[in-house]
Formats: sequence, C-alpha cells, structure tokens
Amino acid sequence: MDNVKGDGFYLDKIVADLKFVIDHTKGMTQTEMEENDLLIDSVMFRIVQVAENGAKLSEAFRMAHPDIPWAAIRGMRNRIVHNYGVVSMTVVYDTVINHIPKMYLMLVAIMEEG
Repeated sequence: MDNVKGDGFYLDKIVADLKFVIDHTKGMTQTEMEENDLLIDSVMFRIVQVAENGAKLSEAFRMAHPDIPWAAIRGMRNRIVHNYGVVSMTVVYDTVINHIPKMYLMLVAIMEEG
C-alpha cells in the first residue's frame, strides 16, 4: 500500500478514531451499547477506519512495532465488513473495552517517542 502522506498522518487518524471509540463508550455496559444502533454503527465504522489506515502505514513501521496486533486489527475489520449484521456484539464490546484502550495508549506512546 502506498504511504504517500507518511506514517505520522495515518497514526494521527488511527489515534483519533480510537479516542472517539473510547470517549463514546466509556462506562457503558454491553447492553447499553447494543441498544444504541447509531453508536454501534459509529464504533464499527471507526474500527474499520483503524484497520484501513493501519494498512497504509509503512511495512517498516509495522515491523518495528510487532506489539501492535496488526493482523488482529485487520481480522476484526474483515469480520465487520464481510459479516455485517451478524457480527458478535460480545466480540465488538470486548474489543472496545479491553483492546482499543490498550492500543490507544501504545500508539500515543509511540507517537510521543517521536
């Protein structure tokens, strides 16, 4: 994938999408999230965007940061895009609550390193 704009550009977009998900789901139960169709659509869109922008990062960047679960991110994107309507809300909620905040902190730390 061409990295015309540079890794920093795509990292900024990824971090912004992760922060959006965190900010809009903080303190929510799975049931509360499931009852909000607009939020679910928005969260899933942001997860897809994270994967799409992650794919635009340079191979060198991804290789330098193997602690970021790039394959899992792409896999979640594929689940959402190809199985929309039958995506497990338990899996989405687990991703939102347990994985997105960790990834956000890891990427912010990488960006702060320079």
